[in-house]
Amino acid sequence: KYRCWVDIGLKKDIAFASVVVLSFPDLQVVDSVVTESPVRFPYIPGLLSFREIPPLLAAFTQLQTEPDLVIVDGQGIAHPRRFGLASHLGLILDKPTIGCAKSRLCGQYEEPKSEQGSYTYLMDKGEVIGAVVRTRRNVQVVYISIGHRISLDSARTLTLACCRGYRLPETTRYAHKAASSKVPQNTPMIPTP
Repeated sequence: KYRCWVDIGLKKDIAFASVVVLSFPDLQVVDSVVTESPVRFPYIPGLLSFREIPPLLAAFTQLQTEPDLVIVDGQGIAHPRRFGLASHLGLILDKPTIGCAKSRLCGQYEEPKSEQGSYTYLMDKGEVIGAVVRTRRNVQVVYISIGHRISLDSARTLTLACCRGYRLPETTRYAHKAASSKVPQNTPMIPTP
């Protein structure tokens, strides 16, 4: 089984799209691609997919290993339109996708307990749109949501299985490092919101 994580680094009008495939459950890198593409869509809050999916798709075409699951640094249905980056990418690739975000776009929740694996549900207008998960004891939470073709419980469990001593899953850390390494030195990287 192969788990995949995607990330984008931006430098002015250039996107550095990183796709890293890890074996599961041992989380060893088996494939990694970073592509450089022009950014063709402006930053508009809530419409990040239109800016980031074209560079990500270019990176996916260069993979030698077919992932069976994609974890996205962004939202799935925990999005004001219930269709974030993870949902868009999953639909286009027709693969199970998970949104694992560092910040919340919408919804309310009660803070989970401080223990690793504790979670509460992210709610919006009476609907469960995600899980607020503590991946490590006494660290900030991550926001996990369904992207495409996966249940929320499976998304939460698989994300936790990819966390090895850090707040963010190993897949996230590898993809971010790969994308960041391609940004030219002496220039600040613009993180995606």
